[in-house]
Amino acid sequence: MHILRSLGPAVAHASLAEASRAGIGALLGLAVTGAFLLSPAIDLEMGLFLVAPFGATSVLLFAVPNSPLAQPWSAIVGNTLAAAIGVAVCLMVPDPVMRVALAVGLTISATILCRALHPPAGAVAMTAAMSPDVIGHLGFWFVVAPIALGTTVLVLLAAIYARLTGRRYPFRQFDEPNRHGTQDAKPAERLGLSEAELTGILERYRQSFNLGVEDLARLIGAAELQAATRRTGPLSAEDIMSRNLITVSPTTGFPKIAELFRRHRFTSLPVVGSDCEYLGVIFQIHLIGSRWIDPDGKPALARDIMQLAGPCAAPDTPIALLLPMMAEGEVDAVPILDGNRISGIVTRTDMIAALARSIVRGS
Repeated sequence: MHILRSLGPAVAHASLAEASRAGIGALLGLAVTGAFLLSPAIDLEMGLFLVAPFGATSVLLFAVPNSPLAQPWSAIVGNTLAAAIGVAVCLMVPDPVMRVALAVGLTISATILCRALHPPAGAVAMTAAMSPDVIGHLGFWFVVAPIALGTTVLVLLAAIYARLTGRRYPFRQFDEPNRHGTQDAKPAERLGLSEAELTGILERYRQSFNLGVEDLARLIGAAELQAATRRTGPLSAEDIMSRNLITVSPTTGFPKIAELFRRHRFTSLPVVGSDCEYLGVIFQIHLIGSRWIDPDGKPALARDIMQLAGPCAAPDTPIALLLPMMAEGEVDAVPILDGNRISGIVTRTDMIAALARSIVRGS
């Protein structure tokens, strides 16, 4: 039974949307590259043609863009170095079996030493070693076109596609400034561990090729946050939420909204319609930089500045699920909805108080 289980999938379940995103990205990347730069047919003059390893490169670039093996250095340098090795071996070694074995073996060692390991690079070296006629015509030009040129184009297209679809490629480095432009890590990533220590963990468990330092910090932080939420006990949103709410209507004017924020020291104000129907929320930050007067010369209204999208929760939502919503600083409060009606709101203050009580009880 254990043997059969070990033969099953090791990759976590992915959503249909993520599978579609990756597949469409690879489709577009190879289609654009083939339509405008490289041809499906072999061009023995210019070397502008598609090679099979580009399909494997596309899997990494579009399906697992966070992998260290998919980063620009690994992809471009790895494929280019593999092509140079494959061409050199093809020109010097007459035996076809030895050519392939030597080209792939040397490529693996060289790319590891150059910190440019990229699995499709083995296929690049093998392609060169198995194509003596093509290499005889192109020589080392094969390294430049199609390999270096084609890989570079795919990397650029992957970066554009990732930005358009809400992903990040290349992935953020450990010491890159956060979204505020400061050097502090995100709250969930402030581990007290240095980059060198995190790198040591990856090397100790031989995971340097599978996970980046920044991803490791993010995962450790997420695990610590999840563990911390378990110590809060079986509390739910309705146990800690504010119930007696100060709300505004969609037609409440800007001056009135500003006065409510000043008087009550709130960080958020729910916007409700008839029968307490939840319509949106105004955060204090929305007042900064907003126009107090609309283009018609009338005072701006709540509906002009309220946030429509954003996290919401039900009364029975465990606070373990609420904490990550506010941990990154994206929102200051989470509205609690009973159907489409607002029944309360959980603020950061509510969360801090609940966590403090749980610590006291556990001590």
